[in-house]
Amino acid sequence: MTRADPLDLLGLRARVQAELDAVVAAQREVLADLGEPMAPLVDAVAALLAGGKRLRAAFLYWGYRAQGGPDSAALVRAASAMELFQAAALLHDDVMDDSDLRRGSATAHRRFAAQHADAGWEGDAERFGRSAAILAGDLCLNWSDETFAGSGLPATELQRARPVFDRMRTQLMGGQYLDVLLSQQDWDALDHTARVEQCRTVIRFKSAQYSIEQPLLIGATAAGAGPEDVSALSRYGLALGEAFQLRDDVLGVFGDPGTTGKPAGDDLREGKRTVLVAHALEHASREDAALLRTALGDPGLTPQRVEECRAALERSGAVELTETMIRVNSQQAASALADASGVTEEGREALTALIEVSTARAT
Repeated sequence: MTRADPLDLLGLRARVQAELDAVVAAQREVLADLGEPMAPLVDAVAALLAGGKRLRAAFLYWGYRAQGGPDSAALVRAASAMELFQAAALLHDDVMDDSDLRRGSATAHRRFAAQHADAGWEGDAERFGRSAAILAGDLCLNWSDETFAGSGLPATELQRARPVFDRMRTQLMGGQYLDVLLSQQDWDALDHTARVEQCRTVIRFKSAQYSIEQPLLIGATAAGAGPEDVSALSRYGLALGEAFQLRDDVLGVFGDPGTTGKPAGDDLREGKRTVLVAHALEHASREDAALLRTALGDPGLTPQRVEECRAALERSGAVELTETMIRVNSQQAASALADASGVTEEGREALTALIEVSTARAT
């Protein structure tokens, strides 16, 4: 196999989209019994599911194939359950972060609020929007479970993978709560090492595990991976998952809105406590540190101030320190993959390529 994009090999991305479209169509019929008001609810989910890289689906798929499991429609269906789970996380995350944009379009809670305002309904439009988006996320959680359990993979394979699937679903919610909890506590009371470790803990449970490690292990355990390969693939997934989120944190400040689908510097406006920011506060000049502290969490941050913050982050060395962490984690992932002796050559090629895909500077 050549080093092609593993997200598109064997038409994977298009096949996952077809499965997601089928899920939405089937669930639209289920909700049709409740009448026309259900259409906007399903439309919001369909719009979100129409975009994305399909990274989580790819890791489940290639985790399974890497252990010698065959390609099948059932496997792609199981992989698509990861995208439904991701959609639930995004819908809820956007509400918690009060985000305006997702993938270049209005977030679901903003769309629902606009629907309320345009119709002139009673009550608070913003509250309605948040409530509707939370329910849309809950639907995606239900559908991810239904899709995985009804994928058509052999019952013995589903049974082997189910503990990892359940653990993923529970630990992500815990990770989300941990992020909310720690964001309310006094960061100034922590030294630099403690801030970075706190960020890395949130990264592990809010992003790294459910984005890469757990989808990969769901696929691998379904295909019958042994303990040694499970251990090696877990180390690969956790290291790469951290690198993936560190890259996302850099893009959250320096990314092109046309690529990220969010306004430039949105992570600064949302006040996200990231490794990038932790490094900057430790190493920046007094003036630059004061600028960053003032900007962090300011929803009215102007493009000019964003540019000033970017310059401060670069002057502090925080960007290069974060890039170094990304490189080290990527190398650790590659080393862990080399320890997985039971992985097929095709699977090894795909998982190696996914290291680059997951940490690309513009994705």
